[in-house]
Amino acid sequence: MTTMAKRDYYEVLGVERGASEKDMKSAFRKLAKKYHPDANPGDEDAEKKFKEVNEAYEALRDPQKRAAYDQFGHAAFDGTGGRGPGGPGGFGPDFASSMSDIFDDLFGEFMGGRRGGPGGRRGAHERGADLRYNMTITLDEAYKGKTAQIRVPTSVTCDTCKGTGAKAGTSPTTCPACSGQGKIRASQGFFTIERPCPNCQGRGEVIQDPCEDCHGAGRITKERTLSVNIPAGVEDGTRIRLSGEGEAGLRGGPTGDLYIFLSIEPHPLFQRDGSDIFCRVPISMTTAALGGNIEVPTVDGTMSRVKIPEATQSGKQFRLKGKGMPVLRSKLTGDMYIQVEVETPTNLTKRQRELLEEFQKLSGDKTSPESQSFFDRVKGIFEGKGS
Repeated sequence: MTTMAKRDYYEVLGVERGASEKDMKSAFRKLAKKYHPDANPGDEDAEKKFKEVNEAYEALRDPQKRAAYDQFGHAAFDGTGGRGPGGPGGFGPDFASSMSDIFDDLFGEFMGGRRGGPGGRRGAHERGADLRYNMTITLDEAYKGKTAQIRVPTSVTCDTCKGTGAKAGTSPTTCPACSGQGKIRASQGFFTIERPCPNCQGRGEVIQDPCEDCHGAGRITKERTLSVNIPAGVEDGTRIRLSGEGEAGLRGGPTGDLYIFLSIEPHPLFQRDGSDIFCRVPISMTTAALGGNIEVPTVDGTMSRVKIPEATQSGKQFRLKGKGMPVLRSKLTGDMYIQVEVETPTNLTKRQRELLEEFQKLSGDKTSPESQSFFDRVKGIFEGKGS
């Protein structure tokens, strides 16, 4: 009976004889992904190539086997009946372990994937979940900072069993189904599938006699009162983390964290932009024309005087340095900007109307330069079109 000659292992992987371990591993990953049965269902040729690639990599990944192969070729493994290193078809007893990291990289959660805990085990003591608490504060509280008391319903460690989940006087025992590994293996074809142990849900431990208060969870739901320090200068959307104040871990596991998300109520007078404060202030027509002083409120609760020069136009801004919001975790302070809006007089008396009419008769281009300039431009545009 004639036996087909085996291809050179380096040729199978597509690498040079002096290739590094990193290069060989990279080449193997690409080929394993290309010919994997899941990617080629029902393709016998792809399955043969997949086995051939695995056999070649198993021989060359081991320095001693590689040295023997470099010297004697396939004859170095004749002691195995010419079937490749490590047993039939090139799959040695450590094949599953050598392939586990490759399959994790290639297929993620395929075949059980990577899980938390040593060796992929979820662990008997799972970390508690993080919690979120939404808090609304005023702009004044954001300016000054405050200490707030909040009530948070959450899971806390059961005092009766001290978080073990087992009845007093007992303790969890090693799961007999998985021997405490939290996972079981099953062979399918030429590879092994790992999945969480259904008996212990991947924890590696079982409770024969659960605690009567927490029913084996190791935690109970309870409302707690916490003190939260809100620093001065916080902005809308600021997140505050309280380490270890989240949900208690399962069966004595570590506690999660509590995240407080702040939102700031709109203020009736002020608008905020970072550390700066803006305020729109109406002024009379006479103050805008003749000039004068006005008193304006500031975010710190005091009043500040602003000098209005004569001929001030509506929309003019005045800056009050250092009258804005404090910068979070800094000694700096923003500014406040006053934007004046000139108010047109209403509800005029007969005498006021007479004075304004007289003022209008005496007015000329110099008293309303912007208005006169605008209408001159309009006139020029339309006259240009007419000609």
